[in-house]
Amino acid sequence: MSESRTLQSPWAGSLRVLSLGPRRARGRFTYVGKVSVATCVAMILLWWIAAWLEVAPAMFLPSPLAVAAKFVAVWRDGFQDATLSQHLFASLGRVVAALAGAIVFGVILGFAMNLSETARGIVEPLLEFYRPIPPLAYLPLVIIWFGIGEFAKILVIFLGILPSVLIATNDGLKSISRDMVNAARSLGASRLQVVLLVLLPYALPSILTGTRIGLGTGWATLVAAELVAATQGLGFMIKGAADFLVTDVVILGILVIAAAAIVMELGLRLVQRTLAPWQGHQ
Repeated sequence: MSESRTLQSPWAGSLRVLSLGPRRARGRFTYVGKVSVATCVAMILLWWIAAWLEVAPAMFLPSPLAVAAKFVAVWRDGFQDATLSQHLFASLGRVVAALAGAIVFGVILGFAMNLSETARGIVEPLLEFYRPIPPLAYLPLVIIWFGIGEFAKILVIFLGILPSVLIATNDGLKSISRDMVNAARSLGASRLQVVLLVLLPYALPSILTGTRIGLGTGWATLVAAELVAATQGLGFMIKGAADFLVTDVVILGILVIAAAAIVMELGLRLVQRTLAPWQGHQ
């Protein structure tokens, strides 16, 4: 009986975990939500007051209303031969493609490092070599090797996201008790069953956390990638606006990137709560 409880997958107890303290969870979410909304309102109010008091010339500090008006104009008429939606979806496509690739390769390499000393010896020095290097440092080399097409931009973003997912996967696997793995093997579980039913479920929260961290790095890397040889994208739009001191478009681009990143972050949190509802309850 004790062995069956030990081998029980976290997914088997997800319904029980979800039923614990719903009122308390909803109350906590409501309080945090109210504080977050109040913080955003206060920031916008401070911005509006600074623009109204002309702390800086309107060319350098446009008001929130001016940026909102520019949003409508760029969405309708475009900026630098593309509408705001076209810039947004071009950037989103690059980030999503790079994130998907980083998740696949990061999880595979993380499992390989945990299960094979040879794989660890190969991957770890390469990872530690390039991980501290900022994307702008190796971006020119990627362009020289792979050209100025979409693949080079996605590759740079992929390389920015990959370390977070890989390290999180490896650390999540390290936290799993060896007794649990040995118990599964003693009950006749194959190597594949151990990976899918023991290792993956317990490492999943760490993998998703690493993905969320990598997403922020991916958006930061996106802007750097789009500064070179891009014809559409939010980073390209910001760079073009900055060249001509169109500050309201620069601020607009920053806000759109922030909004897109927040939406993707909330989506990942929802996925994390759905796939790993036991996280924080064990």
